[in-house]
Amino acid sequence: MEHYIVSARKYRPDTFTTVVGQPSITSTLKNAIRSNHLAHAYLFCGPRGVGKTTSARIFAKTINCLNLTADTEPCQQCESCISFGENRSYNIHELDAASNNSVEDIRSLVDKVRIPPQIGKYSVYIIDEVHMLSSQAFNAFLKTLEEPPAHAIFILATTEKQKIIPTILSRCQIYDFNRISITDIEKHLLEVAGKEKVIIEAEALNVIAQKADGAMRDALSIFDQVVSFCGDTVTYQDTIANLNVLDYDYYFKLTEGFIKGDVSGNLMIFNEILSKGFNAHHFIIGLSQHFRDLLISRDAVTLPLLEVGGEIKERYRKQASQCSEDFLTAALILASDCDIQYKSSSNQRFLVELALIRSAQLIEQLKKKQLTNQ
Repeated sequence: MEHYIVSARKYRPDTFTTVVGQPSITSTLKNAIRSNHLAHAYLFCGPRGVGKTTSARIFAKTINCLNLTADTEPCQQCESCISFGENRSYNIHELDAASNNSVEDIRSLVDKVRIPPQIGKYSVYIIDEVHMLSSQAFNAFLKTLEEPPAHAIFILATTEKQKIIPTILSRCQIYDFNRISITDIEKHLLEVAGKEKVIIEAEALNVIAQKADGAMRDALSIFDQVVSFCGDTVTYQDTIANLNVLDYDYYFKLTEGFIKGDVSGNLMIFNEILSKGFNAHHFIIGLSQHFRDLLISRDAVTLPLLEVGGEIKERYRKQASQCSEDFLTAALILASDCDIQYKSSSNQRFLVELALIRSAQLIEQLKKKQLTNQ
């Protein structure tokens, strides 16, 4: 039986070109290599799953490559690249600061720094989750970080830059990694699906990308989970069922009810949502997002801010044309207020129901206000 490798590992980038969603950072690093302006210490910071450690590994491999390509990418064929790919490189050292955060661990690292590389120009030390180092460990690291041997380069990675002491920050070139956009995640997942011979609907890709919250590693893990559930054909309905995501259709039906002033119908839809096990707080957050998406769908200028695709985008445009801007703004305020008050409410279901009732009365109130002003 063939050994299964999860997509997050199988499709982990191994060149700068394959890094998703960080073009400015990869361009800067390639330019530094091309012009031989390499700093002795770098700090890669940003949310989880956006490519910090991966970029550090690619950077370390590239600066030690013996035959760089014309595009400043590793050749993947020299001894340095091959040894790195087989996890037997003596030039690149990785330390997990979450479990190696004591003074002794850092002193051991400092001792290793003195040893020059066997192959290539540089010994690269990648320290992941560097904010987990103790204050004593940081102090033990300072002198080496400030004046390392010419062959040593440090790449520190962290999700919490604010926890790193200023004396460390001042000695590093700092690169802030962004959350990966939904469009970039969808595009990459579509490529992975093609390689895995999986047919997946555009709406299903969008749900996975939104659920990943800007983290490519999370997106690939969710993709694997959905494929395990659905098989070689992934549909939107199967995806929302597996991930326990509320269908867009509920929000469209509720908005139709608000336009018609159908209080009882909307209360029954909300009851159906609760009976399927969905959290009422998640529901009201989703309703706020729906009103926001309808509001931006009214104007062609703001339409690119709508991060949905396929048929759902067309449904938004159609329903937005049926809603006035005043109604959507007032409904958004009601849903937002309900979200703020939810945790402190002693009767949370009633609070959400009240927001739905008041939303269904909005159009009538706006009409009366208009007549009064005339």
